[in-house]
Amino acid sequence: MDTQTKASEPHVPWNKGKLVGQKAPLRISEIWAIRVRLEIFGRRRELALFNLAIDSKLRGCDLVQLRVQDVCHGNYVASRATVMQQKTKHPVQFELTGGTRKSLVEWISYANLRHHDYLFPSRIGDSPHISTRQYARIAHGWFEEIGLDPTAYSTHTLRRTKPTLIYRRTKNLRAVQFLLGHTRLESTVRYLGIEVDDALEIAEQTDA
Repeated sequence: MDTQTKASEPHVPWNKGKLVGQKAPLRISEIWAIRVRLEIFGRRRELALFNLAIDSKLRGCDLVQLRVQDVCHGNYVASRATVMQQKTKHPVQFELTGGTRKSLVEWISYANLRHHDYLFPSRIGDSPHISTRQYARIAHGWFEEIGLDPTAYSTHTLRRTKPTLIYRRTKNLRAVQFLLGHTRLESTVRYLGIEVDDALEIAEQTDA
């Protein structure tokens, strides 16, 4: 009887009631709203994680596995870092702004992290660093705290934010492609969510 009942129940799509597709990047005002909130409440780990996510533009799987030595030269946080991407197996370089370096210094000191330690150790179980799922939960908390709909944003929001801001300011697709570590320009175009024909025409003008 139970089997017949289950078989007669209509299938509910996994994405019913959810927004799918590209996640919106943050606006500058939203970046600062999250940043100031984390600063005010002294959430050092989250502030360092948020700032580094914005600056590095890394996928979550790469971000959570960063070690202190990846961003530090000796006792100093470097102004630039290079990381090998798990997905593409290609290195990607990123700049660390002054605010990000400051938050990292404060977090590393507060957590008493050593050179070979993971930047964001896990507080759960035996995992050496926070998982991508933990990172996603933390990020969704940031979005909710400033009144954003968490279904419209994700960790990819943080990866997309800076490249989107740079593209809007410069219209330089090649630069954004390099910053994201994409091997194909079309991937960058899709990632930014812009019209393919318009984007490729802009890229050709830039290369000319």
